[in-house]
Amino acid sequence: MRKSDRFYIDFNGGTSKSLNDDKPGVARTLSQQLLRSGTSIGANVEEAQAAQSKADFISKLMIALKESRETRYWLRLLIATEIVPQSKISQLQTEAEELTKILGAIIISTKSPT
Repeated sequence: MRKSDRFYIDFNGGTSKSLNDDKPGVARTLSQQLLRSGTSIGANVEEAQAAQSKADFISKLMIALKESRETRYWLRLLIATEIVPQSKISQLQTEAEELTKILGAIIISTKSPT
């Protein structure tokens, strides 16, 4: 199982359930943004696997990297606004950080001349 898939499963198994229990306003907006960016990572990694060229592969992974960085942002905001305690999403923060580093490394190694 890919790390991006594992991230979604971990998110869906815990954090999304506690965020999406019909909370109005900011909590709902932040959780929806987190869900969009978090699930987009895996979708773009999947798209990269079917890339038509090296440039297309890099482009899809760059999008996944941006989504990973955005996911980290939403996680930080959820903590800063005290909507979710850090202890509840610290594992997701770690996984989002790892995904960001992995995607960055893949992009760099793919861009380097062989």
